[in-house]
Amino acid sequence: MVAGCIDPAHAQTCPTTGDQIDTDRPDTTNSSEVVPRGSLQLENGVNIADWSDGTRLDGTNSRLRLGVADCAEILVDIPDYSFSPRDAGTRGFNGIAPAAKLELQGLPEGLQASVVVGTGLPTGASSNGGDTTRPYLQIPWSQEIGDGFGIHGMLTETWIPGQRSDSLFEETLSLEREFGESLDAFIEYVGDYPQHQTASQILNFGGAWRFTRLQQVDFHAGFGFTSAAPRSYLGLGYSLRVDGLF
Repeated sequence: MVAGCIDPAHAQTCPTTGDQIDTDRPDTTNSSEVVPRGSLQLENGVNIADWSDGTRLDGTNSRLRLGVADCAEILVDIPDYSFSPRDAGTRGFNGIAPAAKLELQGLPEGLQASVVVGTGLPTGASSNGGDTTRPYLQIPWSQEIGDGFGIHGMLTETWIPGQRSDSLFEETLSLEREFGESLDAFIEYVGDYPQHQTASQILNFGGAWRFTRLQQVDFHAGFGFTSAAPRSYLGLGYSLRVDGLF
């Protein structure tokens, strides 16, 4: 996540290794940009959340992103382990989730958008939703509004065959502010709307510090305001990009 101002000269070009790291975290809204061609990016995090049935821990929330061509990347979400000390049934890995992402070109100045197609594979524990195939289509976008501010959002449709809720629609909307070249902060709404079940709605906020051009630490926290959402949570993360692999 690089918040706020989008350089107009860069907005219509593919990312390059001269750009600083731009991550899909710590907000739920993913970056509208891909990683540069030949670069490998590793994004990681841990969370602690207070749910109605107790505390849950999960990590490492790892995502690998590889720039395979100009304006195109492949990515994979590594299985994430969830653990609830008070509930022995709520633990285990979720499934691995590969995807491909294409950054769109030729958009109006200040607007960026990408298309992501992926699927969660049935390689995890049933208690963590990892035992079913979950294909998804996602569109992250961002719009410069000036003075270091930007509006970011994402639309995601996930299909869950064979489940009571056989599809899940998620929408996010984030206001982000950049402070110089290395710091940014955001406040974000996240709504998950499964068919035939209660929606989860949360307010998320946090920030990131790029202490080098290729490394970032971040945090996020928030609270839910529906019964299907966590009551509160806190997360920390670290990301690294390695350039020039090919």
